[in-house]
Amino acid sequence: MRYTDALSTTHTSQAANKTLRNTYGLLSLTLLFSAFTAGVSVVMNLPPMGLIITLVGFYGLLFLTHKCKNSAAGILCVFALTGFMGLTLGPILNMYLNMANGGTLIMSALAMTGLSFMGLSAYALISKKDFSFLNGFITIGFFALLFAMVAGFFIQLPALQIFISVGFTLFSAAIILLQTSEIVRGGETNYIMATVNLYVSLYNMFLSLLSLFGMASDD
Repeated sequence: MRYTDALSTTHTSQAANKTLRNTYGLLSLTLLFSAFTAGVSVVMNLPPMGLIITLVGFYGLLFLTHKCKNSAAGILCVFALTGFMGLTLGPILNMYLNMANGGTLIMSALAMTGLSFMGLSAYALISKKDFSFLNGFITIGFFALLFAMVAGFFIQLPALQIFISVGFTLFSAAIILLQTSEIVRGGETNYIMATVNLYVSLYNMFLSLLSLFGMASDD
């Protein structure tokens, strides 16, 4: 019985390591591709796509990725999704680049996002803790942020914008911890969906930190 348990544990560990390698490999490639499309958007000075197009494009590609997550087509969907999100990032970056210290703000937000991801991932990988208790925080946080964003369309308060940015930063950090923990513990076996979850978290964290740094410098 113990021998069977040992074999099962070994198999789970090997599967988790494979999922982790595939996730980080695909995440690295999609981040590079997203950076490329964002750069193209910046150079071409593309206008903002608008809320409706952005939401339809994001959720449409996300749905398609979920439908194809168990096939090779899912990888193409991930690149389509992250490439599209890179294009939406271009106009935002151009707005900051037109500021006196915009380049510094972007690099600071990018560096902080990278360091946060490495720190959170390392903690989840080394500790191998079960972070499933964060599910409640993530659910409550989602609805709280959704309510705050809707309110933000009608109430232009700096304090509310700070709350939204800080909230998204913490929300993204929680998802990174939970997703990495799920992979390590064998709860997540689909590297395509794991990649999407981590990418979206990094995207939101970067924009939130960029917003916070901008507000801190009165930009």
